[in-house]
Amino acid sequence: MSYSHINSKGKKYFLHSKTIKRASGKETTLYFFAGDLRPEFSVDEVPAGKIIAELKSGLPVLKNIK
Repeated sequence: MSYSHINSKGKKYFLHSKTIKRASGKETTLYFFAGDLRPEFSVDEVPAGKIIAELKSGLPVLKNIK
């Protein structure tokens, strides 16, 4: 089951991740929220060391725990 978050405005967002290869050859995992569920990119839980915060627009984002 994919992780979902309901923002302060009542809209539901789903957490996704995608691994990309940089020009330097390193692989980086990008996390993003979307209003629709994309099963090939869905994530089951918030990654360790991250918390969910909201932008003024209501879009959830992941932040590092300080």
